[in-house]
Amino acid sequence: MTQERATGTNQVDPSANGQRSGTARVAEADGTHAQDGDPTGLDQGIESSKSYLLGQQYEKGYWWAELEANCAIHAEYLLLTHFLGVPNKEHWRKLVNYLKAKQIEDGGWPIWYGGPGDLSIAVECYFAMKLAGVDVDDPVMVKARKFILSKGGVPETRIFTKMWLALFGQWDWRGTPVLPAEMILAPNWFPFNIYEFASWARGTIVACTVLLSERPVCPVPDSAHVDELYPAGREGTKYRFGKERGLFSWHTAFRAIDAALRGFERFPIKPLRRLALKKAEQWIVERQEADGSWAGIQPPWVYSLMALKTLGYPSDHPVIQKGLSGFFGPEGFAHETDEYFWTEPCLSPGWDTCLVMMALQDAELPTDHPALVQGTEWLLAQQTLDHWGDFQIKRPRLRPGGWAFEFANQVYPDTDDAAMVMIALNDMGWRDEPRMQRSLDAGCEWIEGMQSKNGGWGSFDVDNTKFFAGEIPFCDFGEVLDWPTEDVTAHILEAFGRMGYDTSRPSVARGLAYLKETQDEDGSWWGRWGVNYVYGIGAVLPALQAIGEDMSQAYVGRAVTWLELHQNEDGGWGECVESYCDPALKGQGPSTASQTGWALLGMVAVGQAHGESAKRGVEYLLSTQQSDGSWDEPYFTATGFPMDFMINYHMYRNCWPLMSLGRYRKALRQGG
Repeated sequence: MTQERATGTNQVDPSANGQRSGTARVAEADGTHAQDGDPTGLDQGIESSKSYLLGQQYEKGYWWAELEANCAIHAEYLLLTHFLGVPNKEHWRKLVNYLKAKQIEDGGWPIWYGGPGDLSIAVECYFAMKLAGVDVDDPVMVKARKFILSKGGVPETRIFTKMWLALFGQWDWRGTPVLPAEMILAPNWFPFNIYEFASWARGTIVACTVLLSERPVCPVPDSAHVDELYPAGREGTKYRFGKERGLFSWHTAFRAIDAALRGFERFPIKPLRRLALKKAEQWIVERQEADGSWAGIQPPWVYSLMALKTLGYPSDHPVIQKGLSGFFGPEGFAHETDEYFWTEPCLSPGWDTCLVMMALQDAELPTDHPALVQGTEWLLAQQTLDHWGDFQIKRPRLRPGGWAFEFANQVYPDTDDAAMVMIALNDMGWRDEPRMQRSLDAGCEWIEGMQSKNGGWGSFDVDNTKFFAGEIPFCDFGEVLDWPTEDVTAHILEAFGRMGYDTSRPSVARGLAYLKETQDEDGSWWGRWGVNYVYGIGAVLPALQAIGEDMSQAYVGRAVTWLELHQNEDGGWGECVESYCDPALKGQGPSTASQTGWALLGMVAVGQAHGESAKRGVEYLLSTQQSDGSWDEPYFTATGFPMDFMINYHMYRNCWPLMSLGRYRKALRQGG
């Protein structure tokens, strides 16, 4: 495959609102995908999937598929280019086409496939299209405006949306929270400092302290004003933010502090403001990645660019130019076709590569196959071994040794990626090679050093558990903490188990104790980065097997029973996004390839490969496999922030099913 992007049958067709174009079909029981799950059908399904994934590898050795999110990401890119003074009218035209194609029946734009329209996303899309010149009488605009007003209009949007509008004079800065730049001067030992926020939030917050302190306004044409989205008109609007949450709470206390800080902001003399802005500028510039991004994700990236512009950086400044160029090129964030332009919120080559390699290894692709050798070489080269990172604020003596999710994210390697990469590398059987041994040893040392006090692991940070930080008025969207979670901890324990560690190793024993403590009474585990309890169980059970846990124990049996009770009639497993807010929906939803793969991994790990439940799951995967060996999956089965920011990894629908089918076949042969 060339270095150009893959454009196979999993390419998004925007006009289909999440449905896929291409050759998707349900395979018939013609002997190729046998309905009774016999070895002939299983072998053929595995070989077909292997061939598909081998065809998706890039010439540098990695695998990488699209990470699909909601349309606010695309609208904000358009607004960013106007703020920086670098609009590209052709990109704007194509981006408008994309937004129009993604509008759903209720007039809004959803957070996840099949979900309802979201007010804040709708306002941002509406404003972006209007700025791009779309007429207010365009049917898409009429429909969107009706939806927005039915939800209360601009005054009811989230704080980030109000900030975006304020940046262009469409909301009063008085209606945003105070986040003084002086916040960055707080020492690391202070109870409330920037390092008490998760890595992804930290980069956004530092940039936003500049914007909220300086309150810039970038003019837009009168034709782009959105006064019509105010139910009471601009003059009759109370400029406020957030909602009251009770008299005695951290949130209420922080709102009182916000009120006091407003008085401080009105005071003409702020002795530390210039120093704070200078430190924020330095902090931001130091953390720009090699590809021009910040943290490898779009939110801190766009806010950092706007913060630097506000601090006087011209659009042709090398830092700004580097930031803009990162959206483009063969490893850039932007997609463009003849009709559409859109961006990804993040790139996932590190994650995709290790998962695909694990799947191919489980499918018994020889470890000397050129694809696996290339993937191994690429992963070894991606390890962060000589770069400082924010994790060293709390672990100053811990040496780097992790891997990042993206092409470029040296400051924020993550434990989840590191664990899965180590599984893929360990299973190559190159342990006798000194560089492989050094790599795995460094990875193990780094991961163990990132273990939190409660025995679990977060993704990027250690003991990031000061929950009051999420109660500041600014934080009304998404998750701002990176506390230890069951799925990340499970992946790490599985990696350690694959490397030969068991509960005699203190870090493993503590991790196991954490998993036992966090199991729900019904036998399930919550999933932080995948939807949801199916993901949690699908991660934990293979981890228990890997570290040598007795799988006949009652707590393991409860997890198996949970999976059996939540299997769909078609044999697959599925879970809807809404299970994050409604426990009654746990394990309920349309069957998907990725979630069925997770459940099967769990069933195989506990020795249930010969059971009826596992057989039905395999039959579901084989019967829904497409003619090219891939699977179709419009549903969002992963999370950025549960409920607020959901993700569809386009690689998930193919790597997890193959991984589970491969392990299933191996278990059948071994009598497991």
